[in-house]
Amino acid sequence: MGKYDDIINLPHHVSPNRPHLTMEQRAAQFAAFQALTGYEDAIDKEAKGVEDKYDALGRIKKNLIKED
Repeated sequence: MGKYDDIINLPHHVSPNRPHLTMEQRAAQFAAFQALTGYEDAIDKEAKGVEDKYDALGRIKKNLIKED
């Protein structure tokens, strides 16, 4: 017998006292606790550096290659 066999087929609980939240309302509850502040800025900065080095097809831009 598995660890959760006794509860796996029980119906999902629905509160009789509280209304169901929309996805936006549920997401808003956790927005204030964003753990990685500044993470998006770091990703954008790194992406910009990559965009500067490569063209749309992923080839290194010729003006960055130093030819001797």
